[in-house]
Amino acid sequence: MKLYTYFRSSAAYRVRIALNLKGLEAEQVPVHLVNNGGEQHSETYRQVNPSELVPTLTEGDFALGQSLSIIEYLDEKYTDTALLPQDLQQRAQVRAFSLSIACDIHPVNNLRVLQYLAGTLQVTDEQKNAWYKHWVEVGFNTLEALLTQSNGQYCFGEQATLADCCLIPQVYNALRFNVDLSAYPKIQSIYAHCNTLKAFQQAAPEAQPEAV
Repeated sequence: MKLYTYFRSSAAYRVRIALNLKGLEAEQVPVHLVNNGGEQHSETYRQVNPSELVPTLTEGDFALGQSLSIIEYLDEKYTDTALLPQDLQQRAQVRAFSLSIACDIHPVNNLRVLQYLAGTLQVTDEQKNAWYKHWVEVGFNTLEALLTQSNGQYCFGEQATLADCCLIPQVYNALRFNVDLSAYPKIQSIYAHCNTLKAFQQAAPEAQPEAV
């Protein structure tokens, strides 16, 4: 099993957390999203993932993109340490929370969007950062409201789920962009707790071999 990854990609970060929580090992293949014009645009990588995005998980001839699909695939194939609750309604809640990050916050703030803003539209760094912070704050307002029943350690229940795999990378990126998190005590509490766990620590961007 191989994981094509970039150390700062929050989508790849999600999958690294999931692999660690499930005790699975995957050979990590770095794909640098900035160097050489972006290695994800190379013909070699396009053969792996035509979307030119990371992460991609491969097992033999099988290749799968999209981080949430990858995590659910791993969760269904390797059933120890489930990342989705068995209860139907709880499982739906975890998915909804995760999709709020993966579909509402991340897509408008990922690297290719920021590059388009700065390059093609030639917005200033101040404007680009304001864009980023605005959409994070809009999203985090929703997430904080969805965490009313959280124990302050995990998003849902007594163990890490898909929701935590998605939340922690998004908070990490928000902090990189100096987003003020004081209005989100639940989010801050979950972030602090999860980062005491080895599975999250080992998945962090700075813990990756290619981190620079």
